[in-house]
Amino acid sequence: MNADVQRVTLNLPANAEYVDIVRLNLYGIASKMGFSYEEIEDMKVAVSEACNNSVLYAYGQEGGMVEVIFEVTSESLSIMVRDEGESFESNGKTENPGTLHDKELDDVQIGGLGFYLMEALMDEVSVNNQTGKGTEVILTKRLVKSEERV
Repeated sequence: MNADVQRVTLNLPANAEYVDIVRLNLYGIASKMGFSYEEIEDMKVAVSEACNNSVLYAYGQEGGMVEVIFEVTSESLSIMVRDEGESFESNGKTENPGTLHDKELDDVQIGGLGFYLMEALMDEVSVNNQTGKGTEVILTKRLVKSEERV
């Protein structure tokens, strides 16, 4: 069904100053696909959270890189944000890395609320943490076509 996948890849320094570049690319891609202004604004917030997690948690003070991959199909836009730094949940408190569903709100670390926000704004959110290999966050938004656009 969506055999036609187009990819746009950005490799950026893990620095907050570069998050704007990711948002600008997202806007360009999503608007060409036909997403509404509101959907694009939601996606910009979600992708900013994912990038900020990499910038704030993955590398600490050391410089590192963040890879952002936009996967475009006729039905959805997926945004993968990858880093190779320390997992932001690797402080020993988390038995089940990548999920915050089973935690009480008081137990969520500062910054962890970003995941609730991403899940609220996107159709699908997945997080893959591998010790020593970094973290990958995948955000997916499905394109809902109205009858007028078909």
